[in-house]
Amino acid sequence: MATVTVGTALVRYDVEGSGAGPALLLVHGTGSGGAVVNWGQTAPRFATGRTVITLDLSGADRTVDDGGPLTVESLAAQVIAVIEDAGTGPVDLLGFSMGSPVSAAVAALRPDLVHRLVLVAGWAYTEGDEYLRNLFTLWQRLGEFDPAGFGRSVTMTGFSRGFLNSVGREGVEALIPNMPPTPGTLRHVALDLEVDIRALLPRITAPTLVVGCAQDATVPVENSRELHAAIGGSAYAEIDAGHVVFFEKEDEFVETVTDFLVPVRV
Repeated sequence: MATVTVGTALVRYDVEGSGAGPALLLVHGTGSGGAVVNWGQTAPRFATGRTVITLDLSGADRTVDDGGPLTVESLAAQVIAVIEDAGTGPVDLLGFSMGSPVSAAVAALRPDLVHRLVLVAGWAYTEGDEYLRNLFTLWQRLGEFDPAGFGRSVTMTGFSRGFLNSVGREGVEALIPNMPPTPGTLRHVALDLEVDIRALLPRITAPTLVVGCAQDATVPVENSRELHAAIGGSAYAEIDAGHVVFFEKEDEFVETVTDFLVPVRV
């Protein structure tokens, strides 16, 4: 584990694997800890033949700061600092959910640091999208007054109906505590309500893949399609899964990302 100071934050990150090509930096979504922040078992699958970097943004368990409000720009600054501190050169940057607008901002503001960009289950703006605004507002209320209800809501929207039924009641009940409404998580939710990166999207020059999730009930797939349309020259892939696609369709997710990052040579 390594650390880098960014403003008031002591940002913690991990480096795994090694390789000659660009490192892959994974930027997590909303949540203070657990499998979503830690990328479950997915990160090691990318580490064969390449360096993989994971970090805890402010609000996540291992990074300590002053507890103040978060912005896309402040979290982008943390990602930028990790890239520079790790010393791996321009990286392949993958952002999931909340990590998508953060990663898009990094690519727009520091194109010299991003080799390729992958945006998974992301969105460009919240105000004006009544579904997102109401869902994140609901999470705020549940987080404050009904923590158990928060966990059930996040689980219900985070996974597709088919996946939830496939793991059964015991499996679903095990998922519910995975993202408790800690103060850090609720700081992320407050940021989710303020996201608007539309002005930055035309500035992205890195080759970009946008991945939408066809059964996403957290960030509906139309948001990914809009991101793709707004980023000139971007590629688009859609996976038939719920929001946490790397849990539901891990093999397809890894293959989709790897095929984009390492184009097949003929």
